[in-house]
Amino acid sequence: QVQLVESGGGLVQAGGSLRLSCAASGRTFSRIAMGWFRQAPGKEREFVAAISWSSDDTYYTDSVKGRFTISRDNAKNTAYLQMNSLEPEDTAVYYCAASSMGPMASTARARYNYWGQGTQVTVSS
Repeated sequence: QVQLVESGGGLVQAGGSLRLSCAASGRTFSRIAMGWFRQAPGKEREFVAAISWSSDDTYYTDSVKGRFTISRDNAKNTAYLQMNSLEPEDTAVYYCAASSMGPMASTARARYNYWGQGTQVTVSS
C-alpha cells in the first residue's frame, strides 16, 4: 500500500507559478513510478506528467511542456510538480499518482493504482 498526500495548490494569477508536492508513505518510494494528473470541471481526468523511479525518464502532456517540471526526492519520499507560466486553462484539481506495476514512467492512467486526494489549482486571468 502507498498513501499519497498532495499539497501546494492555490489561487494564482495567469503567468504565475506554483509548486505541488506529493508526500508518499507505506512502501519503498524509490522503486515506484510517479505521475501527476488533473481534472477540470466537467472533463475527464487527464495525464500531466510522469517520472520513473530513477528520475531518468520524464513525460509531459504537450500543453505543459516547457512550463511544468516533474521531479522527485527519493530520500524524502516526495514528488514535485513545478508549474510556471500558469494559464487559466491549467485550472483543475491536480492528483498525484503512484504505480506499483513497475519503476518506469507511464502516461497511462490505468498504470497507476494509488491516488492522492487532490489539490485545487485555480489560475485567474
